[in-house]
Amino acid sequence: MSPTTATAPFSRAVVSAMRKLYPEALADSSWDNTGLLLEAPFDPLRRQMNSVLLTVDLTKAVVDEAIERNDSVIVAYHPIIFRGLKSLTLGNSQQQSLLRLAAEGISVYSPHTAIDAAPGGLGDWLADIVTGTPATAPADGSAPSNPSSSKPSTPEVHPTQPTDDDPFVEPKHPVYMLQHHPSQAGLRDADLKLASTAHTRSTIRPLDLPSHPNAGMGRIVRFRTPQPLSSLIERIGRGLGNPKGFPIAIPQGANISSISISSVGICAGSGASLLSNLDVDLLFTGELPHHEALAAIEKGQCVVTLFHSNSERGFLHSVLRQQLLEAVRDEWEVLRREERGREGVEDEVVEALEDGYVGVEVSERDRDPYGIVVSKYAE
Repeated sequence: MSPTTATAPFSRAVVSAMRKLYPEALADSSWDNTGLLLEAPFDPLRRQMNSVLLTVDLTKAVVDEAIERNDSVIVAYHPIIFRGLKSLTLGNSQQQSLLRLAAEGISVYSPHTAIDAAPGGLGDWLADIVTGTPATAPADGSAPSNPSSSKPSTPEVHPTQPTDDDPFVEPKHPVYMLQHHPSQAGLRDADLKLASTAHTRSTIRPLDLPSHPNAGMGRIVRFRTPQPLSSLIERIGRGLGNPKGFPIAIPQGANISSISISSVGICAGSGASLLSNLDVDLLFTGELPHHEALAAIEKGQCVVTLFHSNSERGFLHSVLRQQLLEAVRDEWEVLRREERGREGVEDEVVEALEDGYVGVEVSERDRDPYGIVVSKYAE
């Protein structure tokens, strides 16, 4: 009699936890591909750890990381499979990753737009950031005092940088350094009181799901009192882990210090289709195409973008990791009790059920493909 092919018991607990936290019914099934994308068979002879690796993108580097860590499941926010596959070969890098993971017994689950649309999910997290205030700032949302502002405005002079056109001094070429968004290792809890500025909040594209009121794609924030754009920029920087920089567009002839914001349209990832034609002062998203940004500032709007996945990755660290850890612990205990009481459970499965450990970590190698090249001598 051949052994029954099934997924690992722990992997089933993780999938069940994800479906309860972010039901697949919340996802935009008209184009998205969410759920269990790779169900790896359980091999008791090479059983994986009871651990989950969270990532935005399932790249070869993240696959290597999961294999090295002996994880059972990768929860990849972006689906690695969007369209139907006619073959699975090693010649395609993404298919190669799937084949490697299946061989190692590692399953892949993708929640994507289910997290975007969920109440308390990614859209609300970004809204919490933009309506937060620095913990060191007054509660009214005004910018905190900056100790460095008392320094003279004279630019710092580097010893190796010429200060004039002396012909006897060899000119130094600028040195540029590539800076990526802070990784999981570099992230700290934001010095930000989330959602502490008085505001109202609504959903841009609501879902008709009585079981999940306020679910839907995108958020609109309307402040009770207009907020300085400079304060919002600071909140976004703190909430996203203090990246080295991010793009911003404002109307020509304006300057950041003179702009006040009463309303914000918010969308993680690519916001063009969701944010167009919104009557708000600021569009806050991961990316916006060139012409949409031009159209926005021509209408008097401002735009803040973070690079696509940088608008999403912090949610894994700040919210999903602990959320999933607690949910999987509960699901694992329930599954263990049920399986132990079932007749005919194979010895190898019983052994797997004896392991009470549960771990959830965020990938150290996941990152947006884009970084920012910063001049070492930039003022």
